[in-house]
Amino acid sequence: MSFDRAELEEMKQRWLDANVEAEKAGDWKTLAEFYTEDATYGWNYGPEKDFMAVGREEIRDLALGQEMEGLEGWEYPYQAWVIDEKTGDMIGLWKQVYERTREDGTNYALEGIQGSWFKYAGNFQFSWQRDFFDFGNVSALFIEMLKNNAMSDGMLKRIEKSAPGNLPGWYPFGEAPVAFW
Repeated sequence: MSFDRAELEEMKQRWLDANVEAEKAGDWKTLAEFYTEDATYGWNYGPEKDFMAVGREEIRDLALGQEMEGLEGWEYPYQAWVIDEKTGDMIGLWKQVYERTREDGTNYALEGIQGSWFKYAGNFQFSWQRDFFDFGNVSALFIEMLKNNAMSDGMLKRIEKSAPGNLPGWYPFGEAPVAFW
């Protein structure tokens, strides 16, 4: 199935606009409407854990709710897109930047390459999304922020809540209910 390039470009713009509004509100749950009812959304959490939300409601509650808790004040500006109108694959490369700054004035930000790979389903919805980011860089950044007392109360609560590693949607590596690829 192929898609009209203009439709995919409009989808990208709708997504970007909605993300900016979600960042401003510190609430990403409204983005759930961009997914089909049976969509899946997942990513890897390093060598031991995967995350997978199955269905729009789990995406809303888990991926865009639970997993974004404590990330108020973070922005995810997209840097570039690769779009294939023949397959409906859309890859958006983004940064993760925190509003707080280091002593030298630079923002705390995730280094390396981050992105989301979406499968477009038509009707301005995605059938799946897979995020990728360097887990080592995430860990290093959060440790730096902890050492510098740069974490918000919400972020500290998020870390405390997720430390045991048994939250809904978290699975032992390779055991998610839906294959990643």
